[in-house]
Amino acid sequence: MSGLLFLQLQVGCQLSASILLNISLSTMRYQVLLMWGNYAPNAIRLQACGGSCAHPVLSLVHRFFVVEDHILHTTQGLVNRAYVEELWELALSKTIAALRTHSSYCTDPDLVLDLKNLIVLFADTLQGYGFPVNQLFDMLLEIRDQYGEILLKKWNQTFRQILDQDNYSPIPVATEEEYRRITGQFPFQDPELEKMPFPKKLPFSEFVPRVYTQLKEFIYACLKFSEDLHLSSTEIDDMIRKSTNLLLTRTLSNCLQYAIKKKNVGLAELVQIIINTTHLEQSCHFLEGFISNITNVPPDTVNATKLYGTSTFKDARHAAEEEIYTNLNQKIDQFLQLADYDWMAAQGGGQASDYLSDLIAFLCSTFAVFTHLPGKAIEHAAMPGKVAQTACMSACKHLSTSLLQLLLEADVRQVSMGALQQFNVDVKECERFARAGPVPGFQGDTLLLAFIDLRQVGLCFFPFLPFFLLFPSPFSSVFLLFTPTPPPQPPPPTPPSKTSTPTPLL
Repeated sequence: MSGLLFLQLQVGCQLSASILLNISLSTMRYQVLLMWGNYAPNAIRLQACGGSCAHPVLSLVHRFFVVEDHILHTTQGLVNRAYVEELWELALSKTIAALRTHSSYCTDPDLVLDLKNLIVLFADTLQGYGFPVNQLFDMLLEIRDQYGEILLKKWNQTFRQILDQDNYSPIPVATEEEYRRITGQFPFQDPELEKMPFPKKLPFSEFVPRVYTQLKEFIYACLKFSEDLHLSSTEIDDMIRKSTNLLLTRTLSNCLQYAIKKKNVGLAELVQIIINTTHLEQSCHFLEGFISNITNVPPDTVNATKLYGTSTFKDARHAAEEEIYTNLNQKIDQFLQLADYDWMAAQGGGQASDYLSDLIAFLCSTFAVFTHLPGKAIEHAAMPGKVAQTACMSACKHLSTSLLQLLLEADVRQVSMGALQQFNVDVKECERFARAGPVPGFQGDTLLLAFIDLRQVGLCFFPFLPFFLLFPSPFSSVFLLFTPTPPPQPPPPTPPSKTSTPTPLL
């Protein structure tokens, strides 16, 4: 039976050789062109079938050159090496051009992966027959860049969806299993929190573990494309780190800016964003270790690309802080629009104005939320920090400046003593708020200094200001920012000019 099969194979080869003897070189070139000439990729078809669209043509090219290689090595004088190489260069150029067009239509990363795997299989097979395929692997590096851009677009939608779905509230944890599940998704350790009984809350919102998980998924997706490309571990590690840096500095950074600048974003949401980005910043070294583990390249390798996650999250946190300061000032302006001073009132009231009382209550409740802000990256997220202090000082300075502008408006031409008394009561209410320490961490009366200009300008309207101008020493502790200047002295009298006495005429 085996002899019969061998005889059939031998007869088939002889028959193929006799047929190929009648095919000219120009006809063979035409067949190569015809392989790709009938292949017309279009966006709709490629999105539907992915790499399988190119599979029939690549399979045809593969079979064609396997036969050519067999003829080259089993016959004498029928074909030569130069002829096969010329034919291969022609087919390779057409193949690469068609595959470039094919890949440019793909917008699904899974379809690009299918195409990449098909090209790798095609290249490895023909390389085994001795055909040069370096151009195919160079093209795969180009497709890798396209693949990276497709991934960035996909993860941009993912991050935005996570931000839109987040409730910007600390994660409540009811059981030990739930706590371990979340800490398994995100590297978080807090010995003090672990000692607390259930139920308890994690300081960050769902945004943090979901984003961290998606960062790892992105790294896995980058690794999939680099497989079987005959790259070294260092090259793969560098490629993954560069792609991850693009994800952090461009995609995730833009999404965070979108969430921060979004219309109607509340102060509580901005505070939670600051907490979230602080914890994500602390997790960057875990992400470095994750990449090193899957690439087997130590993170301290010379010339290794470092992740820019720290700067990304710092920039987002600073943007959120600035947005907090801006929003607070806008809220203060809204309350001040309700101010309605009667500058000619006969006497002032004994209580602070209603608008100011409401404003102080709003600031107290706002700064109570700020006590959850982290101070430094190494501190616990429940500690008050510099962000809260800066926001409080900024709000007090803005309030002081705005009240002073009310008093010094151009249309305020006259001010009665009763109006000044009411204004003084409001200033005292602001000072009482500052002394109460709405945010811990201020030393002494530091916060009270925000209203010192307002206080001294108000005192200027009271009767004892002339005594300060005449006798500044006893009042120096009251008018700290005023330096009395003596009244201008009248210019000395001009001596009479000497005029010559006219000589009488004789």
